[in-house]
Amino acid sequence: MRTALGSVAFLLAAPAAAQEQPPPRINDIAVIGTHNSYKLAMPTETMAKLRATNPQMADALDYAHRPLAEQLDAGARQLELDVNYDPAGGHYARGSSDPKLRRRGFKVLHIPGIDNGSSCVLLTECLQAIRAWSDAHPRHVPILLMFNAKDEQNAARGGIDALPFDAAAYDALDAEIRSVLKPDKLITPDDVQGKFPTLRDAVLAGNWPLLEASRGKILFALDEPPAKVAVYRGARKSLEGRVFFINTDEQSPAAAYLTLNDPIGDAERIRRDVTAGYLVRTRADANTSEARANDTRPRDAALAGGAQFVSTDYLWADPRFAGGYRVQSPGGLVARCNPVRRPAGCGNLEAGK
Repeated sequence: MRTALGSVAFLLAAPAAAQEQPPPRINDIAVIGTHNSYKLAMPTETMAKLRATNPQMADALDYAHRPLAEQLDAGARQLELDVNYDPAGGHYARGSSDPKLRRRGFKVLHIPGIDNGSSCVLLTECLQAIRAWSDAHPRHVPILLMFNAKDEQNAARGGIDALPFDAAAYDALDAEIRSVLKPDKLITPDDVQGKFPTLRDAVLAGNWPLLEASRGKILFALDEPPAKVAVYRGARKSLEGRVFFINTDEQSPAAAYLTLNDPIGDAERIRRDVTAGYLVRTRADANTSEARANDTRPRDAALAGGAQFVSTDYLWADPRFAGGYRVQSPGGLVARCNPVRRPAGCGNLEAGK
């Protein structure tokens, strides 16, 4: 444990260390985020029925989050939304009296017809809440919005089959985002690629925007496997004209972002990719397992491993579980220097919440 005298010395030394380094770029930071950030608790009766038939699934779904703005107030700088395509409106309305489900546009739901609780049912509603918070806190470091494009077939287990994400669906998704967030609020693949031949070339050359020029902005990542991100990318050389960065392999011309969710098993790859210049998201916990056991090993590995975005279901501890498991940035900082890219540190990169 650092002594009081040692802490003072560390704080005094930090500015000098920071002055010896070039200004930080957006891949030089490390922040905390949340998983399925919109999710509300399942109704007690629904959870009881699920637990009676499938206790493992019940455990995995037994978590919830506070409203998006409250998470941002608490320091989350990465949020995750699950979007469901609904161009005509009403596809996901069966069994629900919520009029929002009858409106056209993307719906933010976890498992339609089974786990429907959402703090912002409409994607536009979620984005408006994030935009309002961002506008009120213009000095925040960039917020990463991760999306899952939901296409699961849930009817066999009592839910609603999702509509597929084809090229038209992805075009509509980009358009819906741009209808809420204007260009000056976004960091897009084109902003990073600049004049480089490919997005990957730009990333490896260190062409991420400077942090200071990126405050108050938002970037998007599509967290999907190769076949689905290939549809989003289409015939583009990289991601020209698109809103989202995509989860892809390091050799792709579109490589800039990777989802590597095992902070222990993927530790070497995470460190290598972060060092090379990529953005990486990992998870501190999953399916409530770590919180129930108060197992901090994945969390600690994630925080030390260099991933810029460490996602959790426990920005706050769940009082039902012994041990008080939660995930916070070291030192309580909203945004800190990346422990792999800037190991000397540089203090708090976002002084206010």
